[in-house]
Amino acid sequence: MAVSQMIRSQLQLVFESGPDSDGEITYKNKNFNNVKTEATADQLMAVTNALVPLQERTLYSVERNDSSVLVI
Repeated sequence: MAVSQMIRSQLQLVFESGPDSDGEITYKNKNFNNVKTEATADQLMAVTNALVPLQERTLYSVERNDSSVLVI
């Protein structure tokens, strides 16, 4: 049986960048690598809440991107 082992985690903050030439809203990402794989969602939200006031743009979403390896 294979087991999934998380090897990397990234916090991605997505901000509204403003409208493009067609009037559609565009987005910019700020990525934070080397997030501890054992970090909880509450801990990541605490970091996000500390970082967002330092930004000029409006926060659109918060994402966590994990990479795993399958071990047989």
